[in-house]
Amino acid sequence: MANWPQPSVDMNKELEMCFACGQKNPIGLKLKFGWDGRVARAEFTPNKLHQGWVGVVHGGIISCLLDEAMSYAALFSGANSLTATMQTRFRRPLQIDEPLAVTASLTKKTRKLVEAKAEMSLRDGTVVADSTATMFVIGQKGNTKGE
Repeated sequence: MANWPQPSVDMNKELEMCFACGQKNPIGLKLKFGWDGRVARAEFTPNKLHQGWVGVVHGGIISCLLDEAMSYAALFSGANSLTATMQTRFRRPLQIDEPLAVTASLTKKTRKLVEAKAEMSLRDGTVVADSTATMFVIGQKGNTKGE
């Protein structure tokens, strides 16, 4: 596959500065994902720093949470990946200070691609947004050479 992307990604880098999950990033979301063997899950409460319109969480933050969840589903399943395509459906505006959960799981995994789905919901189960993605596999977990 001559046109297959060959991204230069340092998978040995310290993840502490990742915007979504880095615990030392002063402006990051500081997400912590768990894994039950099938589903990646994190909880988050957006605040006024995450708003677009006054009192409403910015769609880019929502997309970031969904993307990170799908990336973690791939990672927990053994694949380091980069998002190639992502489609998100916003089902309702999300107000700031509303605690939420974001979950994701894989729907397909091949040697070169991973497909995943994610969902964001409120504590009462109301779905705020959902997403699907196709991700390039750039290496297996623990394999830093992208093979």
